[in-house]
Amino acid sequence: MKTVKIKETREEIAIGKVICVGRNYAEHAKEMGNEVPEEFPIIFLKTATCMINSGENVVHPLYSQNLHHEIELVLLIGKTVKNADEAEAKESIIAYAVGLDMTLRDLQFASREKGDPWTLAKVFDTSGVLSEFVLKEQYKINGSEKIVLKVNNTVKQSTTLNTMLFNPVEIVKNISARMTLEKGDLIFTGTPAGVSKVVRGDKLSGYIENIGNIETTII
Repeated sequence: MKTVKIKETREEIAIGKVICVGRNYAEHAKEMGNEVPEEFPIIFLKTATCMINSGENVVHPLYSQNLHHEIELVLLIGKTVKNADEAEAKESIIAYAVGLDMTLRDLQFASREKGDPWTLAKVFDTSGVLSEFVLKEQYKINGSEKIVLKVNNTVKQSTTLNTMLFNPVEIVKNISARMTLEKGDLIFTGTPAGVSKVVRGDKLSGYIENIGNIETTII
């Protein structure tokens, strides 16, 4: 069973569903040739078995030639919630982390052209990297926090969280209207512009200001 770690505590929480939001930053939607969503962005799923901790290695699958990095704010849900209003959505988020949603872009594009799901581009082992979680009691996000990803010390992604089209509370409200959220569920909230190909040997490092740091090596 995969668990998440809570900073400055010994608590570990079993990971439930891993829900990912796509196209939640306008510039990333544009760089991928997609329309900027006017309503809630698309969502897709990863699995708990995909997840590894910061410091562990991402294993580049042999069946792909185009692996991309996507740094994201990750929400940890702490209670069961369905059809949440704003107050319930806000209360259900108990912690934040930095995440990497590693994506096999060649498989994703091929699936999109056929009208097939993106599943195989998103769920390979080690495709999700997580930092420790910071409890909301310890730090409350205000949107001005920088989110940055470097490849071999070169900045590739950099913006602030307030450039998200939908903020964390809006995301939880929208998702909970479509499916029940439970304690241990993770929500990857989307990635900013600047995604790019990585290859074996590349070292990735990133952070979200006041939330945490993340690092991994592609092998």
